[in-house]
Amino acid sequence: MDQIHDIRFRFYEKGENVSEIAAAMHLDWRTVRKYIDQNDFNDPAPKPVVDKKFCPKLDPYKADINEWLIDDKSAPRKQRHTAKRVFQRLLAEVPGFDCSYRTVAAYYAVKHREIFKQNKDAYLPLVHRPGEAQVDFGTAEFYENGLKLTGKYLEVSFPYSNKGYLQLFYGENMECLLEGLDAIFRHICVVPEELWFDNTKVIVTEIIHGGGRKLTDKFERFREHYRFKAVFMNPGAGHEKGNVENKVGYQRRNFMVPVPRFLSLSEYNRQLLSECEKDANREHYRHNETIEERFQADLKACHELPVIAFDLNGHQTLKADNWAKVYLNKKQHAYSVAPKYAQCPVHLVLTSSLVIIQDENFREIIRHRRLYGDTRQEQMDWLPYLKQLSLRPRALKYSGIYEMMPESMQTYLASCSSSEVGQILKLLSELTGRTGFDSAVNTVNHAITYRVKDADSLSNLYRRLYSDIPELPAMTLNLGIPQMKVMQPNLTAYDALLKRTGADCHVG
Repeated sequence: MDQIHDIRFRFYEKGENVSEIAAAMHLDWRTVRKYIDQNDFNDPAPKPVVDKKFCPKLDPYKADINEWLIDDKSAPRKQRHTAKRVFQRLLAEVPGFDCSYRTVAAYYAVKHREIFKQNKDAYLPLVHRPGEAQVDFGTAEFYENGLKLTGKYLEVSFPYSNKGYLQLFYGENMECLLEGLDAIFRHICVVPEELWFDNTKVIVTEIIHGGGRKLTDKFERFREHYRFKAVFMNPGAGHEKGNVENKVGYQRRNFMVPVPRFLSLSEYNRQLLSECEKDANREHYRHNETIEERFQADLKACHELPVIAFDLNGHQTLKADNWAKVYLNKKQHAYSVAPKYAQCPVHLVLTSSLVIIQDENFREIIRHRRLYGDTRQEQMDWLPYLKQLSLRPRALKYSGIYEMMPESMQTYLASCSSSEVGQILKLLSELTGRTGFDSAVNTVNHAITYRVKDADSLSNLYRRLYSDIPELPAMTLNLGIPQMKVMQPNLTAYDALLKRTGADCHVG
């Protein structure tokens, strides 16, 4: 991707033609033309059940080559390594070296250019031009469906016009960044020519001496796909993009006070874009025109959206553990798969809000709400586990799943006879499928209170707790039949009786 970016930078930014680029980079002109015309930078589509383990032959020796070239920066220009000298030293000093000169020369060309080239991006413009945008994240609390959450919002501001847009997310990661940028680009129907960023770990994996940046592959593909220039601030100098820093605070104070409450985050994000449009009708703080009027110059300086959609999702292949779980965020966040996939590779599709787990042929197994934060958390779908256990109830206490169950459910199953366990597990899986695992646990808690240990009583308790049983109207009696006083049953008295009677009573 570094080479592709260099080709496109020379063509689109520096104005070099195909022949000049091919000569300068020692490439075939057809290769140069291919990457200039390329407009789809999605990852190549994965192939099912393929051995993806491969390693470039030069990898074991790259650390030595890098060290020699970095040391050259303090050496006289005429006493620095050439590709040929690097190759000679590897042959002489590294036991077992077996790569060709052509391989060494190709790597040397890229690494030498990376270390010694002049970094023109380090010079920041004194005047903000139309079509330039700045990007940052802010923190905000919100209520979704009554649940209080602390999330992050992506802010994109245009310093020339002082217009800004934001999108709210549950956290801050690559999927949040790309989804937010894509949503804002599509809302304004264009892509800014230049975007300024902090050196966030979401994008930058290494700051190279001299001002260069090593970027994540996903971000590089996104940048090339949307064809914008990425500019990074000096480390610890966020003030260099002061417009977006100010916009983060302004929009928090104006759009997120009081703390927002909504049912759907996606719907609220659409509302936020509308609020940004309304806000742009105010007068610019420095010029005698509105923000929206100045924003028209920003739009004219931007370029069109790409025709081909970009895959904004993250992709990982992991191996499920003995309990059929996979882990993200340094193993802080656990997600269940299904018992039959224990010790099997699975493919994860990551969005800002979901973790979709697929088998090795990319068929969906299950999807979970994505977890955020630095504490240990778990997303568990009990339905497939209960179904599996109901088929083999004798393996319950030896499966490892038993210890993962709530303590009350463990206590209840331990008190049941071996002949009842299979039926109860089957019933619990049915209840979980109807109204969720919490309803099954609540039914078990009531069964413990009433000291009942059979599937029929458990089913009756569930119906009483969760079924909407209609009240029948009074019967119309024929003339001559005396009117009887209506007796109102006292169910509390029955409950008390059942608790006293013990395990021999069944719920009716």
